[in-house]
Amino acid sequence: MTTIALTISALTVPKSLDDADGADFRAYGDLNRQICDELVGLPDIAPDAAQLLAGWQDSTDTLHTGFVARLGDEIVGMITIDYAQEEDAHAAEIDLMVPERHWGRGVEDALLSLAETEARAHGRSLVQTWTLHRPVETERMIVPRTGWGRIPAIPLSDALEARGYEFEQVERNSEFDLHSDPAPLREAMETAQTGAGPDYRVLQWLAPTPPEHREGYAAILARLSTDAPSGEMDFVAEVWDAERVVRREKRLTGAGQALSVVAVQHIPSGDLVAYNELLIASDRTGVTHQLGTLVSSEHRGHRLGALVKCANLLHWRERMPHSPVVSTFNAEENRPMLGINEAIGFTAVSYAGAWQKRI
Repeated sequence: MTTIALTISALTVPKSLDDADGADFRAYGDLNRQICDELVGLPDIAPDAAQLLAGWQDSTDTLHTGFVARLGDEIVGMITIDYAQEEDAHAAEIDLMVPERHWGRGVEDALLSLAETEARAHGRSLVQTWTLHRPVETERMIVPRTGWGRIPAIPLSDALEARGYEFEQVERNSEFDLHSDPAPLREAMETAQTGAGPDYRVLQWLAPTPPEHREGYAAILARLSTDAPSGEMDFVAEVWDAERVVRREKRLTGAGQALSVVAVQHIPSGDLVAYNELLIASDRTGVTHQLGTLVSSEHRGHRLGALVKCANLLHWRERMPHSPVVSTFNAEENRPMLGINEAIGFTAVSYAGAWQKRI
């Protein structure tokens, strides 16, 4: 129940961050990073306002909305609500951001209630969200319905449970030291190349994707929404084509970011059957984010996951020598991918919990 007199207004999406109406969006980027810092001490896993803006300005594939809670003139919390635009999409994805010093005053309850109301108004029957957790053992650890992994309870997970959200899955956030000895990475790369055999070849490019690969890249990107382990999280099958690849890359690189893609092509068919992506902000001294990594189910067992990861990491070390680490998230039950990560030197630094509620 709300215990303070809040004013909640829609988050304005400016044409430019420097515009007069850009203050709240700049605050959104700052708050997003602040929450990640408070929860797990990793502010750089969150994009800043400049990186976020391009995605918010283009609603073709995902409609982004948000709300700002104020006490007087002070921002005390925000919530964002994203709607996938596929015809059969029925979920809204929310991200609640309330600073520690304002928690427990009713801000979180007011924003969660608003988000659920908004989701219904947009015709959605499901709300999904994620929580961040430090890699520590506490008196109360909670286990997802998958049975894989566990996380320490925090105030947000308590609030979600109280509102009827189901804890579905744990994702491990791991980091790779880009300045470590490259010998194990090169050895893993050679082993993966031998395991893959002559029917597969490695392709690499920096975004934008070459026109001749866009359709193939779209096809493998579409598989991520259906092939990646997701427990009981109810995700819509995404619809991809070459035009969506172009739109996505404009959003991802619109603030000076660099996106590196390594893909594996199955030579007999010409299909792209595996890929790995690395993204860095315009500040090339910052954290690198590994986005998607996937091997098509029909081509698993040929060490293609290790191949794309190692090839991209080795290339990235040379291209971005000042980035310290690569950060990635993987489902705890995705043992093949986690096994690759562990073998080449990724270590756990935090965890995420996936939650959903039928409304």
